[in-house]
Amino acid sequence: MFQRLRNIGQNIKTGFNRGVELQDRLADIKYGSTVEGNEAAGGDRGKHTRKRYSHSVIPGLAGGYYKALDEQLGINMKKPAQMVGAVGARLLTDVADDATRHTYWRYNHPMAIGDVLAEQIIGDNIYNYNSAKRAAIELGAIGIPVGAHLGVFDATNVSELGRPKGFAQNYAEPGTEDRRETTNPIAEGFDRYVLGRRGRPLKYETAKQDIPDLTKERYSNYMNTLYNDRTSGVVPGAAIAGLGSAAALAMGGNKLRNVLGGGALAAGIGAGLGSTGILKTTSENLEGKPEALIVGFPVGFESAGALLGGASAVRAATNPTTINTPIGVQPPDNVVPGSKKKVPGGMTYQRMPKARKVLGYGVAGAAAGLIAGKMANSLIAAGARKDLPSTDEYGVY
Repeated sequence: MFQRLRNIGQNIKTGFNRGVELQDRLADIKYGSTVEGNEAAGGDRGKHTRKRYSHSVIPGLAGGYYKALDEQLGINMKKPAQMVGAVGARLLTDVADDATRHTYWRYNHPMAIGDVLAEQIIGDNIYNYNSAKRAAIELGAIGIPVGAHLGVFDATNVSELGRPKGFAQNYAEPGTEDRRETTNPIAEGFDRYVLGRRGRPLKYETAKQDIPDLTKERYSNYMNTLYNDRTSGVVPGAAIAGLGSAAALAMGGNKLRNVLGGGALAAGIGAGLGSTGILKTTSENLEGKPEALIVGFPVGFESAGALLGGASAVRAATNPTTINTPIGVQPPDNVVPGSKKKVPGGMTYQRMPKARKVLGYGVAGAAAGLIAGKMANSLIAAGARKDLPSTDEYGVY
């Protein structure tokens, strides 16, 4: 009995030590263990620098740690004690270096998350364009359509600096009854367009002036979601974290048991985060549209549809084509760097489509996604309204 416990403890220690060695090696590969000093200025060549591990203990964010444990060290769920030690080593450095929290701080706004998703969907071909063309494509096909439909600002309400319907200005006159006018336009614009804050809901009577079909029931339900709800994000949080981590592990070439185990662990973490109110969902916001709240920032089907539609269209439009030219002929425009090859009788190149053509496809894809999002909004909102009592049942005429 005691010998068995001693063996378990020794295996945990072995797993911990081997995990530390592995993550040090992975950090060296990713960031380099030394930095070259400026010898001319009296610097030290090969001076050691502090390494940030920058990878979470959470599968899918762990930077290949669990895959390397299995393939390089043979530590997996078949050796549970060593696995516990290796996870402990990762957890220790995660907590000390704030790796998971850095990920949260980096991606605690829907636009930041959207940037990552769009990058994954679009792929690498877009980097064959220069920075200006790439920025124009991404801004026109994704940035503007997604940002304009997140719900943080209303692009049609120019006179009030884009204040969204039903919400107050952040810098309204203290104590005023109607908080739709701001006293500090510069700070208001910074809050809304730079920090992504939309403000607090107006009181019901004022909000109804913005949204004539707003009911007390819808208003009360939404206020409850904003300030009291702790359960609506549990299932979505588990699904998003579990499926996302499993997909990341699968694309990384991990074995099935690691994909399933990592997905299950991430799902549990996602459910736990959802129960804290970090993620909330409602079938009706103040305007009667379905909405998710990520750390209090809104995102709806219209913005999600614009992102998926725009990014997918850009990916489809950025496939290069092969061009052959005879000897002595100038190369075509928009050639993929490094694609030039000699062939009998001339040269062959990989050529990218014109940037404005890609932008046009991207805008069209975003528009199609917006329309699909609006249709989804209508269907879900219609179903939600059927669940509410009629005005007759309330005695309202």
